[in-house]
Amino acid sequence: MFNKANFKEWFDRYKYSELAASTAALLASQFSRIFSGLITAYLITFAEYFAFYVVMIYRSYKALAAKNKLNNQSVTIKEIAFLIRNLFLEFGYPAVLDFFFIRPFCMYWMPILTGNYFIGIILGKITADSLFYFLSIVNYEWIKKKE
Repeated sequence: MFNKANFKEWFDRYKYSELAASTAALLASQFSRIFSGLITAYLITFAEYFAFYVVMIYRSYKALAAKNKLNNQSVTIKEIAFLIRNLFLEFGYPAVLDFFFIRPFCMYWMPILTGNYFIGIILGKITADSLFYFLSIVNYEWIKKKE
């Protein structure tokens, strides 16, 4: 399951969504100047999720449309429903755990533990991402095997 080809596939699948999410997290972290640590932690989490899923849905749809264009077909509602179902299966419970518990916990505590806000946010993001991607990749591989 863990070989060079898999890592390249996973990297290619998630890289643009992660880049958007990381940028959103760093921008949203600036709310710490206005709000308390816990509110900022949830704002960062929301901004990351919004950016991540907008890019992930867009790229998934574009890939489906490109595949269909090669066959001179348009994208059907059934295919869009299947795409949404697969994204929900891939990210469903990892996203719930991450959004409500893991990521806010990491975004709140890492700056406190490190004593440096910026380093803490980066470490909090890396910690939360590690668990999120581990669970999501397990689901992604399971979905591929079922298809």
